Amino acid sequence: MNPFLELGIRHDIVNAITELGFEKPSPIQEKAIPVLLTGNDDFVGLAQTGTGKTAAFGLPLLEQLDFSSKQPQALVLCPTRELCLQIARDLEKFAKYIDNVHVVAVYGGANIGDQLRQIRRGVQIVVATPGRMLDIIGRNAIDFSNVRYVVLDEADEMLNMGFQEDINNILSETPDDKKTWLFSATMPKEVRRIAQNYMTNPQELTVGTKNTGNENIEHQYFMVKAKDKYAAFKRIVDFYPEIFGIVFCRTKIETQEIAEALIKDGYNADSLHGDLSQQQRDKVMKRYRERNLQLLIATDVAARGIDVNDVTHVINYSLPDETENYTHRSGRTARAGKTGISISLINAKEMSKIRHIEKINGKQFIPKQVPQGAEVCEKQLLALVDKVHNVEVHEDQINAFLPQILESLQDLSKEEVIKKFASLEFNRFLNYYQDAPDLNFDARDSRGERGDRSERRTGSKGYTRLFINLGSVDEFSRGDMLSYICNKGKISGKSVGKIDLKGVFTFFEVLDADVDSVFQGFKDVDFNGRNVRIEVSGDKPSSDRGGRRRSGGGGGDRRDRGGDRGSRGGSGRRDRGDRGDRGGSGFRDFSGKRRDRESKSRY
Repeated sequence: MNPFLELGIRHDIVNAITELGFEKPSPIQEKAIPVLLTGNDDFVGLAQTGTGKTAAFGLPLLEQLDFSSKQPQALVLCPTRELCLQIARDLEKFAKYIDNVHVVAVYGGANIGDQLRQIRRGVQIVVATPGRMLDIIGRNAIDFSNVRYVVLDEADEMLNMGFQEDINNILSETPDDKKTWLFSATMPKEVRRIAQNYMTNPQELTVGTKNTGNENIEHQYFMVKAKDKYAAFKRIVDFYPEIFGIVFCRTKIETQEIAEALIKDGYNADSLHGDLSQQQRDKVMKRYRERNLQLLIATDVAARGIDVNDVTHVINYSLPDETENYTHRSGRTARAGKTGISISLINAKEMSKIRHIEKINGKQFIPKQVPQGAEVCEKQLLALVDKVHNVEVHEDQINAFLPQILESLQDLSKEEVIKKFASLEFNRFLNYYQDAPDLNFDARDSRGERGDRSERRTGSKGYTRLFINLGSVDEFSRGDMLSYICNKGKISGKSVGKIDLKGVFTFFEVLDADVDSVFQGFKDVDFNGRNVRIEVSGDKPSSDRGGRRRSGGGGGDRRDRGGDRGSRGGSGRRDRGDRGDRGGSGFRDFSGKRRDRESKSRY
């Protein structure tokens, strides 16, 4: 008997999921489905990404609803557009053999008119991101009075992205007697609080250990100098010829610049971040799912909800600020019981972050050495040989050309033909990695990473150290500050060096050539009603000293925290589907004089 039938799922649903390749329930499905099929209790399910949570709540949901009615009976809230679309598609596939099932995906970045028309035609399941759902509720375009089930998927990430108030407002529109099912990869106190506020004696189920990652993932780190980071990254990618990976960055700017540099250097890559339109995002994801892309460069939030099979590697180009985000990142690989590798590129200062992640996730990181050039050449050559050995030969098509081919090669021995054929690919990497330097960083010699005291005071070589009277109390992260500086100063992310975020002020480095542009860009700029000041600065800000003051618009105590802290200088409502691009210091591996000799195109 089919194991899903034994759990209580009916034949028409089991037939559909069998066609999708479901053979036996995952641990979270096996434990959650019988509980949810009763429909009597609130529920909290803790399990890592890639363990089948969508089916764990989706299959019981399809069992509980009345599809003869066209009123919304279930609401699924999730943090991002990609996850919203993925859940909606999965539910439709699960319900392939059930009549009159209507699922609508409601998310920002798409035409709201189309979504409203789908709702008016009748829908039983609404899958939504909080921001767009509030917009539709505000238009009085949906009636949730018949909603019996609310699912909060990726609850920890929704809270990390600041959706607490939105969730409150949305749930206030649903009946008090509904059942709430909460699914999360981690259980921080904020998720615990939401369970206490919205649920009554929920049944809690944990698969694995709370806040830990997938057991099938091997965690590695490579310690390199900042100036060698991009070159080391490319060498690691080349060491895995069959890599199909996701590369995570902290900021949109860093994401875009790395993707552009990779494309220029001959790699099959593209970026995914919040500044792309929905059409652009869909196009990138279609190429990636079809494996027409080898590397997807993404921010944390943009990559949430990506459910792509057989991702071999996750590469953390920059470590995330939040430990929970590392768990979500690494969970993009080793899905559905397969194995995967999570790689982190770090400097000496970030070793403490690695230890902290180890402690929280209960996973040991393996220190690795950046491969030498000869090792990469060997790996690529053997991969080519394996590819040739396994290539499919279309006898009918190639037979017509064989006489001419054999005649052209008749003066060569079998060994010579093999050598020459292999050299076509091998020579490219051999030339590229000839005399390639050792990119590994010796932690015992960290002076080069730290710099001396004068460098910290005056700025790194080629950079000017500046002061701005905004800091963390204004709800800036380092990533937010980087974007703010680049937008107002009209410079690219590669022009910004170290960012030292303090409570009420920030020090940051800018390439000497771009200093005037920054001062010009910040002329007459105000933030929450007070003037923004830029100064060339030493270590300590002062109204009487600390370098030349060149920005326009004096006045205003730099310790003034006035105004709405939630604003970041922009206007209007931000896209709630992509709030999480935060953290990270300036990305500067791509300035002309800083690019390693390996930054030349490999083709």
